[in-house]
Amino acid sequence: MASPPEKVTATVGQLAKMIDHSLLHPTMTAAETAAGLAIAKRYDVATACVKPYALEQAQQALAGTSVGLCPVIGFPHGNSATAIKVAEAEDAVRRGGQEIDMVINIGQALGGQWDEVEQEIARVNAAVVRAGAILKVIFETDYLAEAQIVRLCQICTRVGVAFVKTSTGYGFVKQANGQYAYQGATVAHLQLMRRHAGPHVQIKAAGGVRTLDDLLLVRALGVSRVGATATVAMLEEAKRRGFGPEPKEVLLKPGHTLGAGY
Repeated sequence: MASPPEKVTATVGQLAKMIDHSLLHPTMTAAETAAGLAIAKRYDVATACVKPYALEQAQQALAGTSVGLCPVIGFPHGNSATAIKVAEAEDAVRRGGQEIDMVINIGQALGGQWDEVEQEIARVNAAVVRAGAILKVIFETDYLAEAQIVRLCQICTRVGVAFVKTSTGYGFVKQANGQYAYQGATVAHLQLMRRHAGPHVQIKAAGGVRTLDDLLLVRALGVSRVGATATVAMLEEAKRRGFGPEPKEVLLKPGHTLGAGY
């Protein structure tokens, strides 16, 4: 694994526009979604990542801002039939979605059914692009071997999707003791994805990016977007550390790596 760069440069606005503020927890109420949308608006992030039924609420809350709408489909397990994913994506764009985050069929990827995986990604991407939006393809890297991640990057490059994304934030893996654990984005997987996705395919990290140092690290690795719930903590820390409207160069913390969590 190559060492990350030692320095990174950004403005506070550039850091904010790396963030898809995640409002996806299954227990989230309308009131909690409203509070999250207010955060997205206040910090002028890239998008608010919402459950499809909340699109109208998000559209009203973010009207007149530069914050985009990012609904998820086939979420979080990717098990819907392809036709349903296509219909869900078309419906989400019709109701205001500008960036669509879709989970692949994980079982087909694990089973080596690559033709089916590619056909599904291509069909959903075509529907999304035809409607004027972009597609981010979620791999759920906790479940995958490196060779499978590489193959998915190659497929997504060939199809021409806008982004490849590590995780949903909900890909819990059963451990030997019967408990469930989750890691999300790792430095090794992000470097692997950047090496094997084409230059026009952007990388989104989800899970494990919870601090400013995490955000700076993934930026240095070539990640252009993160899914996060810790938006306030990261951007307030950026302000305290002197990030403002002018580019600021900082040294990355030696040995810093990503933890688990969303």
